[in-house]
Amino acid sequence: MDNAYLVVGLGNPGPAYARHRHNAGFMLVDRLAQAWQANWAFDQAFSARLARARVQDRPVILCQPQTFMNASGQAVRPVLDYYRIGLDRLLVVVDDADLPFGELRLRPGGGTAGHHGLESVTQHLGTMQYPRLRIGIGRPPTEGREITGWVLSDFTPAEAQRLEKVLTRASQQVECWVLEGIDAAMSRFNGPLPDEYPGNHVELRT
Repeated sequence: MDNAYLVVGLGNPGPAYARHRHNAGFMLVDRLAQAWQANWAFDQAFSARLARARVQDRPVILCQPQTFMNASGQAVRPVLDYYRIGLDRLLVVVDDADLPFGELRLRPGGGTAGHHGLESVTQHLGTMQYPRLRIGIGRPPTEGREITGWVLSDFTPAEAQRLEKVLTRASQQVECWVLEGIDAAMSRFNGPLPDEYPGNHVELRT
């Protein structure tokens, strides 16, 4: 698909994982599909759910790998190759426990910071130079680096209310990336969620 953009949200498939902090990437592409009126369909050839949308004049493919987080690259690489999408038009969306809850960080490349989903994507792409959007989920109040239980747990009710605003802002950042490029999207949206941010009623510019 000529000139298409691919936005991949990473997560674990199935209702048991749906509201986990680790599924922030899934949540964001779900929000985008809803905003862009795109319908999901499972494609067995890619082991992924795909939704096709158009943002103004630009075709966008949304992707949720169904391989489980640690094998995400097994789905991402075939989709990228089949649709002949350049790495500059790929965006991988992940949760990040090293960022405060609600903070957004879009970068054109970089390391994996121990994120197993990014590790898999990087391995299958053979490069770290692809855009990624990290959604901060914060860390538990207790000390220590072992956070498996934390990322594989649901957002609290209070967090869920704030998450709605975070996902709206992240959706606007992704749309800005598609329409105006990564520099504009980084400059305008990277950073913590503003206290006065209006919430999930803000419309995208489709």
